Amino acid sequence: MMNATVLVIVMAAMTMLLRFLPFILFGRGTPRYITYIGKVLPAAAIGMLVVYCLRNTEVIAAPHGAPEFISLIIVVLLQAWKRNTIISILAGTVVYMLLVQLVFV
Repeated sequence: MMNATVLVIVMAAMTMLLRFLPFILFGRGTPRYITYIGKVLPAAAIGMLVVYCLRNTEVIAAPHGAPEFISLIIVVLLQAWKRNTIISILAGTVVYMLLVQLVFV
């Protein structure tokens, strides 16, 4: 029982330290490079996910990557129109699965 209490106290202290550490190190102002990383990193992560998803697309064999690229176009158009990532990804996934299961059999 004593070990569990000590463990919870240590975990709580470490969590608080990690939460307060940026304020202790940087004070009130955010450094410019942190702001830059905050602006650039989401786009870079999404770019890496797109490359990862399309890495095994076979463009030489018969559907020539059509389901992937049609779904990609749907995602891009919906994202540009609605600006809602969940709707874009969900619609792209549904369109891809329908194309793979029903159209490009």
